[in-house]
Amino acid sequence: MKAMAITRICDISKNRNPLAAMDMQMPVIGIHEAMVQVSACGVCHTELDEIEGRTPPAEFPMVPGHQIVGTVVDVGREVTRLKPGDRVGIAWIYSSCQKCFFCREGLENLCGEFRATGRDAHGGYAEYTKVDEHFAFKIPETLSDIEAAPLLCAGAIGYRSLRLTHITDGLNLGLTGFGASAHLVLKMVRYKFPNTKVFVFARNPKEREFALELGAVWAGETQQRSPRKLHAIIDTTPVWRPVVEALRNLHPNGRLVINAIRKEESDKNELLLLDYAEHLWMEKEIKSVANVAGCDVREFLDLAAKIPIKPEVQVFPLEKANDALTEMKEGKIRGAKVLQIG
Repeated sequence: MKAMAITRICDISKNRNPLAAMDMQMPVIGIHEAMVQVSACGVCHTELDEIEGRTPPAEFPMVPGHQIVGTVVDVGREVTRLKPGDRVGIAWIYSSCQKCFFCREGLENLCGEFRATGRDAHGGYAEYTKVDEHFAFKIPETLSDIEAAPLLCAGAIGYRSLRLTHITDGLNLGLTGFGASAHLVLKMVRYKFPNTKVFVFARNPKEREFALELGAVWAGETQQRSPRKLHAIIDTTPVWRPVVEALRNLHPNGRLVINAIRKEESDKNELLLLDYAEHLWMEKEIKSVANVAGCDVREFLDLAAKIPIKPEVQVFPLEKANDALTEMKEGKIRGAKVLQIG
């Protein structure tokens, strides 16, 4: 099968072709797994983290991609939840132990044996992949394959981030960074919390314009002060500086939710710029988001179909995956980027 794979760690700012086009063996499914013919796969900033070594692949070569939509073409002998012809999605959560405290509580994202699609096992930058039936998600009929792909990570992790803010209708919400995830959060907020005002911080003027188009009441640069104090802020940026800046804009008892697996800046001394009185005093909180659980994906897909949420997408053929990643690295983002396969 055709695939685009990570073969080594590299700096994308110096290498515009970090993925290699390869002919790879078809996956071999286990008794609880299904073979999926991939039709679309979203491009996520986490792929940059893998390629550049912040959360490196378990082995090389590794096929990245964890926002996968496709059709089941074969199933293992003990699979009961899927059948050939089913349209399914595959998210960042590839597997967990399904036995520990966290798994029993629906927090598989915190399981010590959590494995990630496209990092610990081959993902969706390929014509075929495989999935455990417990982590295959049915795609609502109202969504096309291209529309559904970004929802499996950008949407699901945005949904989890929004839930972790504990925000209620009428409170002010900030979004720092305005890419694939944040633009879907804004769509969710307008449906779930119609009286909540959303304030967006983004370095790119086009991202700020896009945020205003989608209903933000204000959009400014990362270092600007918002015209009102914010009860919660979701940070989706890949760097540290916006975290420090966001804390200045929080209301007393406000919560900053950081939606990132890793941060890019090599100078981790940025953290030392925190001033207790200015940034954390008055019972402000910082909360990280770790991966997604199965319930996040299922609940968000149902919500997306109900609203409905239609993400803004840029479509690339599989062989142009490097172009999509390079644009993401350079901050050329409007909505989500999706690979169309086959």
